[in-house]
Amino acid sequence: MSVSVPTPAGARPTYADEVVLPQDSGTAAVRRLYVPIDSGALSLGAEETAAAIVAEAARRGIAVDIVRNGSRGLYWLEPMVEVLTSHGRIAYGPVQAEDVPALFDAGFLDGAPHRLGHGLTEHIPFLAGQERLTFARVGIVDPLCLDDYRANGGFDGLARAAAMTPAEVVQEVTDSGLRGRGGAAFPTGIKWKTVLGTPAAQKYVCCNADEGDSGTFSDRMLMEGDPYCLIEGMAIAGLAVGATQGYIYVRSEYPRAFRTLEQAIDRARAAGYLGPDVLGSGRAFELEARMGAGAYICGEETSMLESLEGKRGVVRAKPPLPAIAGLFGQPTVINNVMSLASVPVILARGAAFYRDYGMGRSHGTLPFQLAGNIRHGGLVEKAFGITLRELLYDYGGGTASGRPIRAVQVGGPLGAYVPESQFDVPLDYEQYAAMGAMIGHGGLVVFDDRADMAKLARYAMEFCAEESCGKCTPCRIGSTRGAEVLDRILDARAHHRPAGKELALLESLCDTMLNGSLCALGGMTPYPVLSALKHFPRDFGAQDKSAPAAA
Repeated sequence: MSVSVPTPAGARPTYADEVVLPQDSGTAAVRRLYVPIDSGALSLGAEETAAAIVAEAARRGIAVDIVRNGSRGLYWLEPMVEVLTSHGRIAYGPVQAEDVPALFDAGFLDGAPHRLGHGLTEHIPFLAGQERLTFARVGIVDPLCLDDYRANGGFDGLARAAAMTPAEVVQEVTDSGLRGRGGAAFPTGIKWKTVLGTPAAQKYVCCNADEGDSGTFSDRMLMEGDPYCLIEGMAIAGLAVGATQGYIYVRSEYPRAFRTLEQAIDRARAAGYLGPDVLGSGRAFELEARMGAGAYICGEETSMLESLEGKRGVVRAKPPLPAIAGLFGQPTVINNVMSLASVPVILARGAAFYRDYGMGRSHGTLPFQLAGNIRHGGLVEKAFGITLRELLYDYGGGTASGRPIRAVQVGGPLGAYVPESQFDVPLDYEQYAAMGAMIGHGGLVVFDDRADMAKLARYAMEFCAEESCGKCTPCRIGSTRGAEVLDRILDARAHHRPAGKELALLESLCDTMLNGSLCALGGMTPYPVLSALKHFPRDFGAQDKSAPAAA
């Protein structure tokens, strides 16, 4: 027997509302529980919790079936244990191994109240208000179970794509308004159309899963919690552009995600979703996971291609674009995990369904990741148009320290620092670009009122100097000189000396890096520096231009 996830009162129905949950009839001898195998949950003791549950159940003579699911994204409650009851899943967390005997005593296998209990998982406010399209199955299914994936809409999009012409698939993605879920936010359909229209005997699809930005973890969560979603998205891309080979370039710090993908690829191939005849379409698509080189710069698309070819990860000059001459000089689709994982629901439900989420030219949803000094850290998937204030307070609960939020770095280590005065600007690609910021991968790192913004600006320059591939002078030399200039500014501040000349030099240096760098590493390092200088000038020893003049 199965039922649909209930939609909380007042909430907008989403794709997640149609995810199928297996239900316990109330008479089964075996009790089903869910304990995440997500890396974040494991780091907080999920393995020990699962072992304690098995041991305690054996001691009491109770048969239990533990499903190792992905994380629901409520990291402040991890390890979060869910118990399947006739009413749905009941959540308990954070559950440490030492809490397990007391939970059994309280009757948690029947969903009984406990100090760690949170009621029905779907009704927890953090989850109830989300619009989960890409993450509809994460935390619900067994990540490697094909039956679970198929029962919850999996491979419906690929089946539809297999019955369409390549041009029709590309048009569907174009009409959805999907844009790259990274820094540039380039329309995915246009990129695919370029590859489709470029004649070549061999084409490729490459997934950039080198998730190296600070405060980001959505790629890892999806690869560990719903790997078939990414596999399906890549297979659809392959059919759409005529590519027969795909590669997933996985961050080297993600060994669990890498192993999960390898197992999922093998199972998908055995079931006919990959290989020489995808779903009987007569078209081939093979897929392979590759471990990354452990360098931040390999997250840049052309540097990733160099690494995949077995070379040192160095940025390529453009043109030619990778869509025309990419991997091994052949036409190549390059998208990140969130872009490709958005494709299955678009093909399954149609372009209009996906396009209706969001605002302006920012269509669909984005998994925002709350990190840093935040009370309720985790993943929130919402349609574009939500504000930082809503994410930080309605979902994040404010700072973990209880102090006021001073700034939020949006979009990774190269993202701008957004001050409290801009928290009500809707998260929309164009509106953020207009204020000198970017949404990027959706990572949000929160800082309270004790943050020294001049030191954080210096860190951006130091980070660029450390991670630069060294190919272009503005990035290689500019970042090093930038850190030195900021050291002099900090020294002047400490000794109450004016730093006007150094501040002018810093702005000039940022202009050179912004306009002269070969790739986004050097080109975007000025974003955090200039935003910190603009919004928090006193941290640099400069006069706040917005402050009233002294009488």
